Amino acid sequence: MRRRLLTEILAENAARFPERDAVAVGDRRLTYAALDAASSRVASALAARGVRRGDRVALDLHKSIESVVALYGIMKAGAAYVPVDPFAPPRRQAFILRNCGVRALVTATDMVGTLEEVFPEAAPIETLLFLDGDAPPLPRGFARARALSRGEIDAHSATPPSTGAADGDLAYILYTSGSTGDPKGVMISHRNALTFVEWAARRLGLRETDRVSNHAPLHFDLSIFDLFAAHLAGGTTHLVPEGAATFPIQIARFIASNRITVWYSVPSILTALVTKTRLADHDLAALRLVLFAGEVFPAKYLRSLMELVPHAEYWNLYGPTETNVCTYHKVRRLAPERTEPVPIGKAIEGIEVFAVDAAERVIGPGETGELLVKGDCVAQGYWGIPERTAAMFRPDPRPGARGEPVYKTGDLVRMEPDGSFVYLARIDAMVKVRGYRVELGEIETALVNHPGVREVCALAVPDDAEGNRLKVVIVPARTGALTEKEVRAHCAERIPRYMVPEIVEFRGALPKTSTGKIDRALLAREAERRAP
Repeated sequence: MRRRLLTEILAENAARFPERDAVAVGDRRLTYAALDAASSRVASALAARGVRRGDRVALDLHKSIESVVALYGIMKAGAAYVPVDPFAPPRRQAFILRNCGVRALVTATDMVGTLEEVFPEAAPIETLLFLDGDAPPLPRGFARARALSRGEIDAHSATPPSTGAADGDLAYILYTSGSTGDPKGVMISHRNALTFVEWAARRLGLRETDRVSNHAPLHFDLSIFDLFAAHLAGGTTHLVPEGAATFPIQIARFIASNRITVWYSVPSILTALVTKTRLADHDLAALRLVLFAGEVFPAKYLRSLMELVPHAEYWNLYGPTETNVCTYHKVRRLAPERTEPVPIGKAIEGIEVFAVDAAERVIGPGETGELLVKGDCVAQGYWGIPERTAAMFRPDPRPGARGEPVYKTGDLVRMEPDGSFVYLARIDAMVKVRGYRVELGEIETALVNHPGVREVCALAVPDDAEGNRLKVVIVPARTGALTEKEVRAHCAERIPRYMVPEIVEFRGALPKTSTGKIDRALLAREAERRAP
């Protein structure tokens, strides 16, 4: 049976309540009717320039109302949108644009200087759309490309082209870090996205009156909920300005001033709200849902947040980019003595999750294994990397199983007696130290529960003599809160001696990726360079 398209959500809302705000940032608003019409004009302009069903169109814009118009317009043209991080190095941007063979690029006038760095020579792009004004002179590398101004785009029809698009067509491609050093493009269809979006709107009880935050950048999969689940419910998406996204005080003011009802982000942002602001000074009475995903939320900070904002519901959502969200857990209470992170829970409706051991035997309660996901939420694979797709999207290993493949998450989990799962560590984060298998996440869990520790990252530093040496980088709760000796003593009481870190480094802050997570790869590279 055919499922709806993501773009049909917008068309339905434009007909039902045209004057309701669909997206807002600062003092700017765009109603559902205006967003529908503007995105249709983008689609018509792309179609006039030869963009067809199945093509890829890049989105290289700072987060704005125009970026939301663009992504809907790209999908209405039958193409998949490919969001590029505008802050990424030019080499990475160029790789993404070449890798998936984009036909067109939607951008802004202030991005032209960056484009010159991305493609100093011939660019493989036929059309550039500028949604914010007149088309500027193009860099030399774009000599063969056609540039369309805002006025030229607005002159196109507000009736979108007929594309014959189906729910199995690609809706977007999100590029994530790759083991080779180059990013890999995760291919998500309309059906893949809507499996999560429809579940989220229904299970979380999203409403027409909801004001949903969008903290995540558009190249991060958390943005899928912020836009499409909010719009499916008829709510308003409030974009967190890029300049405020990393400043806890500004985030707290944003939630209060916009009377945000639904917040969704990585836990480190919520941890910063607890540790770096006087949250009680801000009016968060409207906040009813706090959703978090992407990394482990230390129990002590989650408990503090629940005490500061007791009227909200708290949900832990889990899922790699390749599956959107595939499991969930509603946090009802955290005991004062609890130090373990909350579970990632059970599968969303219509999806199968199970875990297998090294022999691909399905595990039971109390056992550990790698989590596998099966169902309509699972991506179509990686763009242009068939060997990687074959390695990660495998036949179902269960005896007699048939149908679609399963996705190997690479996450080690333990099954609880009630059938829910607890995340333990990345399988590839398991290292050998003097012959012992060490899970870096276990070291971090031991340390983050120390009252003097705000944040911590555990690393394995290559060593010629020992294979690996263990290092931790710690952000203290306050200056002088603890010493190296206290760190090792704390660890020695909680984890085996061979897991106690040899190297302890204190910093004022940990580097973060553009999606707000700890930049472990950067810390690992720095540690290797400094190793004797």
